[in-house]
Amino acid sequence: MKTHPLYLNGEWVVTETTHAVVNPAKAEPFARMSLIDRSRVAQALNDAHAAFLSWRQITGKARGEFLQKIAAELDRRRDGISRLITMENGKPLAQSLTEIAMAVDHLRWFAEEARRGYGRVIPNQVEGKRHLVIKTPIGVVGAISPWNFPLVLGVRKAASALAAGCTVVLKPARQTPLSSVAFAECVDAVKLPPGVFQIVAGSASEIGQEFLQNPLCRKITFTGSTSVGQILIRGAAECVKPLSLELGGQAPLLVFEDADLEKAVDGAMIAKFRNTGQSCIAANRIYVQRPIYQRFLDLFVAKTKALKIGDGLLVGVQIGPLIDDEAAAKAAQHIEDAVAHGARLLCGGRRLKERKGFFFEPAVVADVPDRGLCMQEETFAPVAPVCAFDTEAEVIQRANASNFGLSAYAFTRDLGRTFRLMESLEAGMIGINDGVPTTSQCPFGGVKQSGWGRELGLEGMDAFLETKHISIGIA
Repeated sequence: MKTHPLYLNGEWVVTETTHAVVNPAKAEPFARMSLIDRSRVAQALNDAHAAFLSWRQITGKARGEFLQKIAAELDRRRDGISRLITMENGKPLAQSLTEIAMAVDHLRWFAEEARRGYGRVIPNQVEGKRHLVIKTPIGVVGAISPWNFPLVLGVRKAASALAAGCTVVLKPARQTPLSSVAFAECVDAVKLPPGVFQIVAGSASEIGQEFLQNPLCRKITFTGSTSVGQILIRGAAECVKPLSLELGGQAPLLVFEDADLEKAVDGAMIAKFRNTGQSCIAANRIYVQRPIYQRFLDLFVAKTKALKIGDGLLVGVQIGPLIDDEAAAKAAQHIEDAVAHGARLLCGGRRLKERKGFFFEPAVVADVPDRGLCMQEETFAPVAPVCAFDTEAEVIQRANASNFGLSAYAFTRDLGRTFRLMESLEAGMIGINDGVPTTSQCPFGGVKQSGWGRELGLEGMDAFLETKHISIGIA
């Protein structure tokens, strides 16, 4: 069984301390990952700071050229890396290839944005003065990425920070470190200067504490659960360290009676079941207007039953395993709770114990009351709660009755309603007649307990730049 190395200051480092990486389709380890302790993480931050002093001086155009080369290298290796993503995460191979395509596009977007760290000239109000605003890189960035999109979410953080002139120390999720190692191989192949990008792995709490308490780490960017985000917020308060946080979601999906029903069902399928439901922007609460409620359920259940379940490496598979036993147990608990509150289980909803991995049959649960756990908590599984509504005002109120606000979806052909929903839904991203709203050139992030700040778009690089006002006396 291969032990994969860390990437530290331009060197590949294999350690004696390791942990197993499990293939969730087989519930068996297939590789090992090297681990380091907190003192070595501190050294990585020291090396990143030393590299920052020269990396920040490189022109944005030159930094962008590095990112373009990394993108080309990642694209060239896509077949091998996609299999690696599927083996450590479980998602179907076609979705792993899509993840690589997204990562390549993010790199290319920020390669172009690297030239555009614009400032501005502000008209003076006092004779003999001139005012400028400039943007400068914040410094060393500690990045923490999750397991559900193990490549693209790490790349998203690294690409934007590198474009801004920052250096990056990335901690991938314990369950899925190998995608990040593969990305580091692409970085190494294009000869990015040592220390500009590094990979660390070890105790999550120790690495997080080092990122928080080490003054050389000037910012932390994190994607993960709200509970961990709250820990980072408390720690950052002690040293006033800036954070970018993309946290949990509880996305509502609204289907109005005037919608194109086929398009709405197809949009709901992808918004709910992509990545086996393990997505922070997954549709977690589906509301359908009463006149089309039964027709929607009939189509939605038929398509759900037709989904092919299996090892993501097999041709045609659409639903892979969940990440672990705990995820499968939570899915079952949410279904049991919904049924106990009067909901109807229309299909699926069982752990496939005849298979070796962590497989869970996609489920549709109808007539779920708002007090059900699956309507209150992020399920992170292929479980689709569906319920009816009567009026626009009612469903907006129900959709917003959540502590989370990462994404929302609506299907309607009414232009006036579209604008009312855009303005009223409490979410950082809203897909109108669109089940896949994420794209490199648009900001990604949420409101309320779904996080702080934005990734991607113009905002993505700005998150790693300091804004400075310079007042110049010329008389």
